[in-house]
Amino acid sequence: MKLLAIVNGKGGVGKTTTAVNMATALARRGLKPLLVDTDPQASASWWVERGPDAFPFDIASETNPSLLGRLREIGGYDVAVIDTQPALASDTLNTVVRLADFVIVPTPPAAMDLSVVIETVRRAIQPTGVPYRVMLTRVDPRALNEALEALSTLTDINVPAFHAFVRAYKAHERAALDGVPIHAYRGANAKEGARDYDRIAEEVTREW
Repeated sequence: MKLLAIVNGKGGVGKTTTAVNMATALARRGLKPLLVDTDPQASASWWVERGPDAFPFDIASETNPSLLGRLREIGGYDVAVIDTQPALASDTLNTVVRLADFVIVPTPPAAMDLSVVIETVRRAIQPTGVPYRVMLTRVDPRALNEALEALSTLTDINVPAFHAFVRAYKAHERAALDGVPIHAYRGANAKEGARDYDRIAEEVTREW
């Protein structure tokens, strides 16, 4: 089983949205995912419990580092997508990163958010040697130049990033409130939002 961790030292950057929709996108690629909620706020669990039949994966909640260290012993799944808390000093987060096969670092493209990403990468990810990529999220579809500039900045400092990025649509918030992944939401811009995550999933599986 591959372990895919979703990590950022800052809250409110779209970690849970990324975890839920990435698990869905990977399932659409023929994999059997397990979503693991390690955040004490349990936002992923709340989302999935609102409409469990809409999600093509199982979910488990666990914050104990010792038990998370045995995650690979769970059988029957191709990939575990792990939603983490925004606390770089957390034993739980550090355990997850060390175990991971790949780490996604979601972030909006704003300069202040990128500074936190750089700290996250340098403090929590690079020392482990685990492969990772930054994923730009909440990108304003009307201001794509900001995303392109952020990608250029990351390239200049040798921080790898996905070529695809996730655009900001109200559909993401409404899907969560409806208790469905973006792929199952039927409102405006839902298809565009789903395609963004499908492109990220394609890049992730290509890395593996």
